[in-house]
Amino acid sequence: TESRSDLEDLHLYATPREQRFRSFASLEFEGQLYMTPYDFIQAVTSDEPKRAKKWRSLSKQELNQILMETPPVWKGSSKLFRNLNEKGVISYTEYLFLLCILTKPHAGFRIAFNMFDTDGNEMVDKKEFLVLQEIFRKKNEKRERKGDEEKRAMLRLQLYGYHTSTNSVLKTEGEDLVPRSYWDTLRRSTSQALFSDLAERADDISSSLSDTTLLVHFFGKKGKAELNFEDFYRFMDNLQTEVLEIEFLSYSNGMNTISEEDFAHILLRYTNVENTSSYLENMRCRIPEEKGITFDEFRSFFQFLNNLEDFAIAMQMYNFASRSIGQDEFKRAVYVATGVKLSPHLVNTVFKIFDVDRDDQLSYKEFIGIMKDRLNRGFRGYKPIQRYTTFKSCVRKELYSR
Repeated sequence: TESRSDLEDLHLYATPREQRFRSFASLEFEGQLYMTPYDFIQAVTSDEPKRAKKWRSLSKQELNQILMETPPVWKGSSKLFRNLNEKGVISYTEYLFLLCILTKPHAGFRIAFNMFDTDGNEMVDKKEFLVLQEIFRKKNEKRERKGDEEKRAMLRLQLYGYHTSTNSVLKTEGEDLVPRSYWDTLRRSTSQALFSDLAERADDISSSLSDTTLLVHFFGKKGKAELNFEDFYRFMDNLQTEVLEIEFLSYSNGMNTISEEDFAHILLRYTNVENTSSYLENMRCRIPEEKGITFDEFRSFFQFLNNLEDFAIAMQMYNFASRSIGQDEFKRAVYVATGVKLSPHLVNTVFKIFDVDRDDQLSYKEFIGIMKDRLNRGFRGYKPIQRYTTFKSCVRKELYSR
């Protein structure tokens, strides 16, 4: 058994994603850390844990009881994580998977399902889902901080529950997997993960890992159930809705709307904008009378953000045509690129927040840069850039999410 100080030292060898998981996780079972559903919600809606980090050790009996009470996937809802609260266990790789879900457009849900469905039978079973463990583990090893190999091995054991080996379902020799996100890793790597190879070793992988709330929710208590696309889609949509509801309700105080200023606060959270006060002051001056933002407007905006890359392409078309970006152009580009209709009031509010020079035009490159930060909840990496005296000095450039 390692001393507490030794375990705390592992934080120095962890990536930012690993550090956040370790900071919010509250459970430990056989040396591996887990989040509860409550921990996960806190991790994606709060800046810091609301309680001091203390990992509670679960007994086998306690874990079994938690898993026995896990509802089946057909009983899922947009209150699943809130209802489970502390009665659930989420592993590190599942944490990464859930983060991916929060940033994916609805149109991408079918692609995601097909990537898991490696044998093409329109159903995903537990063995196929375990591809996720291997892909995300391999991706994470590419990003590991250099240092004491013994410490890194301890950290891997804490995060994955077993000592990782060089044997993997992924081809690694001669390949450099450096995609933009974990979801891209999944997309690019599934073709490399041969189902026959996975099937041979999935039992070995599964035997070294404990069942989790997600595995039981998707595949039943015996692990024999299969997941169809309708249930998979519903789970992803419910999770996105639940997190947005929690963020909205934290500002609405029981009302049907949040203020435009609160909306600005939410948008600027988890970004690398250094001086948010100028945006807030700009909006206060230009929207003196509050009308409020409804949840439907709030949700539609974040659905649009999940399609941000397609929107960026549409914006480039305006740029090539040397056309300025006013509110009508912005609203049309959002609809053409994403299929999402934003209300005139919501578009006006966005312009009032980000149109700092007050010319009724949007600098879309700066807007997209900030929104990529928000979409990835502060985990965008960035390359050192020259510091300018303009607004651009506030933006950390280029997506390099973990």
